[in-house]
Amino acid sequence: MATLPDHANMESRDSLTGLADPAHARATMARWQEEWPRDSIACPIHAMLISLGRIDTVNVAFGESAGDGALVEVAQRIRHFASDELDSTAWVAARLTGGNFLLLARQQCSRERWQWLAEALADAIAMPIANPEGGARLRLWPRIALMRVTEGDGPDQVLDRLSEASARMRGGQGQRIDWSTGETASLGRTFRELEGDLLAAIDNDEIEILFQPQYTLADERMIGAEALARWHHPTVGRIGASTLFQIAERADHTAQLSRHIAKRALQQAAHWPSHLRLSLNVTPADLAADSFAMEFARMAERTGFSLSRITLEIIEQVLLSDLDRVGHVLDQLKLFDIRLALDDFGAGFCNFRYLKVLPIDCIKLDRSMIDGVLEDERDLAVFRAILAMARALDLAVVVEGVENEAQRRLVAAEGCEYYQGFVRSEPVSAQKFLEMAAS
Repeated sequence: MATLPDHANMESRDSLTGLADPAHARATMARWQEEWPRDSIACPIHAMLISLGRIDTVNVAFGESAGDGALVEVAQRIRHFASDELDSTAWVAARLTGGNFLLLARQQCSRERWQWLAEALADAIAMPIANPEGGARLRLWPRIALMRVTEGDGPDQVLDRLSEASARMRGGQGQRIDWSTGETASLGRTFRELEGDLLAAIDNDEIEILFQPQYTLADERMIGAEALARWHHPTVGRIGASTLFQIAERADHTAQLSRHIAKRALQQAAHWPSHLRLSLNVTPADLAADSFAMEFARMAERTGFSLSRITLEIIEQVLLSDLDRVGHVLDQLKLFDIRLALDDFGAGFCNFRYLKVLPIDCIKLDRSMIDGVLEDERDLAVFRAILAMARALDLAVVVEGVENEAQRRLVAAEGCEYYQGFVRSEPVSAQKFLEMAAS
């Protein structure tokens, strides 16, 4: 099973974003180094210092509430990126001060891959952010300082060296990625090259489909799985779903990638026992097409998987562009008896209007919603309030990212229906999931 992220049980958190605070980040780094076997190579720790430009401008132009909301959204993007790209290793994400964030990972990683991950994260952070005050969407421009921690580098030295590299970039000519040594690695594959590789990977069926099992909290019965995508690139290494779709979006092939993943997942799910459901993620490119509902229904019927056993998961970003158009497409999907879930609920700005005007059957609580419920009464109060709202609207609730038994017991005691997370199973291959379902 994959190692849990080190923020899962943290005791000290940033009050705004819910990430680790500086003290916890330092303590985690020191603990990794102390616990690492003395007779082996130095503990393989990699670090990123993410510094946001224009956050002060946002505060002045739109008010501190907009700036705080933007910081919360950036924190969620860092967390989701790390969960997706670093899910097989120990990692911790922290907010240091203002618009400065730290990402630490304990893993064997080439210099080129760590820099490539920084480029991908910078692109994810730079995407538009909804303005809670209304009006134009916000954009923040990150600079990322990188470091491979060597033997003898303590937590304070690491942060000092990263800060020096970040300051050097601020005085430079627009450079957004740099190493603490001042030497930038030569990337084996740029995003532009990866765009071409992706098309070949789709044609050659090289995109791996994994399945994250989902269970009832009442009796631990398996109810289905969420389909996830991974790409094992021969040069860059493993690329998670979020970065995979970033690459596809730059190449204007998002819809093509999404259809490929859905088709492969449906073909594999056709062999499941008839009581299991399949959850698939829907992209903005999918819902931008008026014909999406009919085309998706035809594709599912060709695979032999019943439309009534499908849940389509929609993230908030899908809804930002044209709510009326999206609502029309979702109404069409409901005619085919497809269930609809609002994914990552609790991340971003949580516009509750969506629950009122869209035909949503279920909300999936983002993993950040349960990070602090065991230690923080305010977090628990928010969690309970969302559950009460879901019950009042007759919405099912799936809790994502349940990573330990204490969290599982709490969400069960609070009356949640379903969950998924590493406490029970990490994402598995199609064959492994079939074996789990059969047993």
